[in-house]
Amino acid sequence: MPTTLPCLWFDRDGLAAAQHYASLFPNSSVTSVSPGPDGSPLVVEFSLDGREHLILNGGPGYALSPAFSIQVLCDGQAEVDR
Repeated sequence: MPTTLPCLWFDRDGLAAAQHYASLFPNSSVTSVSPGPDGSPLVVEFSLDGREHLILNGGPGYALSPAFSIQVLCDGQAEVDR
């Protein structure tokens, strides 16, 4: 079966989002940043606990919405609070 790779569309702040997400989970990091024509981040690859994700800074054409979300299963309130 092919590997699937979730991709989140951001207007322009995808790198900051990926850094934030990676700071919340062990074994997580931003793994690659590909620049766009103007030198700002266009595609951001990041890993959340070993699972790969992408962010595309695609501009205002589509707004980030709860139509796609990354669900995190937690063991209890302490983990939610962390």
